[in-house]
Amino acid sequence: MFQKIGNATVDRHKGSQRGTGGSSPQLRSIQLGIDVPLLLTTITLIIFGLLMVYSASWDYSFLFYGTATQIFVRQLLWLGLSILVAIALAFLDYHIWKRLAVPTMAVTILMLVAVLIIGDVRNNAVRTLLSGSIQPSELAKLITVIYLAVWLYAKRDHLGNINIGLIPLAGILGILGGLIFVQPDLSAVITILFLGGMMFFLAGGDLRQIGLLLLVALLFGWVVVALNPTGNDRVASYLAGLKDFKNASYHVRRSLEAFVNGGWFGVGIGKARTKLTGLPVPPTDSIFAVVGEETGVIGATMLVGLYAMIFWRGMGIARRAPDGLGSLMVAGLSLWLVIEAFINMSVMLALLPFAGNALPFISAGGSNLMVSVAAVGIMMNVSRMSVKNMEKEGRSHGAVVDLRGRDRRRRVSRPRRFERADGR
Repeated sequence: MFQKIGNATVDRHKGSQRGTGGSSPQLRSIQLGIDVPLLLTTITLIIFGLLMVYSASWDYSFLFYGTATQIFVRQLLWLGLSILVAIALAFLDYHIWKRLAVPTMAVTILMLVAVLIIGDVRNNAVRTLLSGSIQPSELAKLITVIYLAVWLYAKRDHLGNINIGLIPLAGILGILGGLIFVQPDLSAVITILFLGGMMFFLAGGDLRQIGLLLLVALLFGWVVVALNPTGNDRVASYLAGLKDFKNASYHVRRSLEAFVNGGWFGVGIGKARTKLTGLPVPPTDSIFAVVGEETGVIGATMLVGLYAMIFWRGMGIARRAPDGLGSLMVAGLSLWLVIEAFINMSVMLALLPFAGNALPFISAGGSNLMVSVAAVGIMMNVSRMSVKNMEKEGRSHGAVVDLRGRDRRRRVSRPRRFERADGR
């Protein structure tokens, strides 16, 4: 039995006392008002990402910009701006998105339309604004999660009605997906559609409607593959590579070569060879291949573990959120970050057809870094609001890890479906 005294916790049975210096994760989270493991994991990913961006970009940067540090310096500038945005979002009550969701979605759609009107072609695609500085499709992923969380929470009592639930959801996703598809950015379309379906499920949507949504998504995917030259070529290369490695795309062959060179422990940071001998876009899409070559299987596995930690902490925060809006928002954001990472890493290992999306926190690119760090800021805000809510109710069971069981075994909260968006 524990009794809280000031900043210390006393075990009456053993007479032990833990102050702030040796406090448990529960006590630290309550004192700081944030999820400490999530913060530390994010910082680790960002620092490792900067290291890998510098290692993977110096030759590429010199070739395209005439200086070896151009990409790295730009990444530092974007990181500074991203941290400021994340701090602001961490202290901005997430309920404000009830008012901001529609305006920000409107701005996002206007930006996607502006991309098509301006027509700034880069790497055979029209995806950016301001000379490649901003990629609205990355912003669309973040805003989609926020908008759907607000919309699904508001319609939580009527999601079983197909005219109020599934059809409007399909319309929202169809507008965004269509604008992004014509750029083309197939990976972003797939991500948005998958997120929409997952959030509809988490909000308590009817399983039959979810099945129908999945069927429509599969049909849309088939149409993309059949009619779009890019999608058709990528799937054909993927299937050919499954039959014979020699027939895989050049990008995949070079990526797997990098992992083979890295072995178990890697060749050392900065010593990869494939990034210098033709690995396509090593600082962005292919950066996981550079990670595999320089840090080996061990380093790549640890990186996977960091993303798993993001997902675990996200689900934990979602379970303890003050309301269904916070639960949906955090669950959607953590799922999005993990899905992005999973797709990027799977592509580099030839487990999925080539998608061309960034590796969150690791790949060079200001837009992706900004929205990824912003997502963590929103997750931190929900965590802070959860702690405040618990303090108001006079409870202190918002532990990151519960060590208070009588058998002294750690009990970790497990992800579950949010059967009702309002937490009931």
